[in-house]
Formats: sequence, C-alpha cells, structure tokens
Amino acid sequence: MGLLDSLRAMLGTSAETDATRAADPDDLFGMSTAYLTMAADLGFDPSGEAALCFSNVDSASFEQAEQEVKEILEAGREETGTEASFNTDSHGYQWVILEDPEFEDLITSMHFAADTFVEKGFGSRLLAAVFAFEKDSPVYWVYSFRRGSYYPFAPQSGHERDSTTEFKLQSTLDGELDVEDETDHWYPLWPDGRGHPWE
Repeated sequence: MGLLDSLRAMLGTSAETDATRAADPDDLFGMSTAYLTMAADLGFDPSGEAALCFSNVDSASFEQAEQEVKEILEAGREETGTEASFNTDSHGYQWVILEDPEFEDLITSMHFAADTFVEKGFGSRLLAAVFAFEKDSPVYWVYSFRRGSYYPFAPQSGHERDSTTEFKLQSTLDGELDVEDETDHWYPLWPDGRGHPWE
C-alpha cells in the first residue's frame, strides 16, 4: 500500500465509517511522556522532526484557517525556535513539517496548528500527526485523528515493515498512549513523490 492508498483509506470514502470520534488535538499531549519512555526503555531518541497531514478544501474560509495556522506557527518560531514549513505532496495532501530539537516545543506547535483547524470547523480535514524517532533506523508514531489513537510505523527498505519493532513499541507504550488495537488500521505512510516529509 502506497502513501496515496494509505491516505485514501484514512480520509477517503470510508473515513466517516472508520472514524471513532471527532478530532481531539489534546491527545497529542500523550507524547509528552511517551517520548521519555521511548528513550529510557527502548533507546529511541526524537529526531527533532514532526509533521501534521491534512486534506485541503477549496474554500475561502479554509484558506483563512490555513493562513492563521501559518501566522501562529510563525509567532511560535520567535518564542520557541520551532521551524515550520508547508508542503503539498504529489497527491495534493498538505503537510506542516516542524523541526525543533526540543520535543516539547514540537508537541506544542503541533497542538496549536491542529487546534486552530478544529476551532475553525475543519477538524474533519485533519488526517495524522507524525512523530519521528531514531536509533539504528527511523521509527514513527502516527496519530490518527479519525481513530483517536496512535500506532507505530517502522519502515524498512523495499517498502517492508519491521513488525517486530512495531509490536515492541506497541507493548511498551500501550497504556501510556492510546494505541490502536486493530492492526488493520496501522496504515504505512510511505514516501511517495515530492513534498512528503520523510523522503
């Protein structure tokens, strides 16, 4: 399954059926303790990157909401040093890519961005928040706004996944994070074309 198929599965025609609740950006604060466990118990350190993925909608009110997100993140950069950039991937999905060595600042900036979309009535357009970690190879915790839960993603070359590492992450963080029980919803987010933050 490629990035396009993964995104369609999460936001496409079955999104309303698969959704378990409305988007709640406060769930992102679960990473505030989880990243410490990742380092202490598993040896994975934050890479200093995170990303928010959302689906665009052609309306003036959405453009206004997106502009407000940009302004909020720009104001936050002056205070925390968190760098934010906006990309559109080859399938038209929007990414806010955040960079900061301070993990707490990444969480705060991610929450501000997601919460702004919710407050403006576009919470349904939020797809996922992605937090990157590294050890011998990168792993990611993906938060699905539609499912209200996290899942691990440990990519390998050749579009393979390290399922052993993924299940180890699940067993270690389950209870600290609301980990998705149904592994069918552990969608891989493979890099696919320009604009994807993990290429």
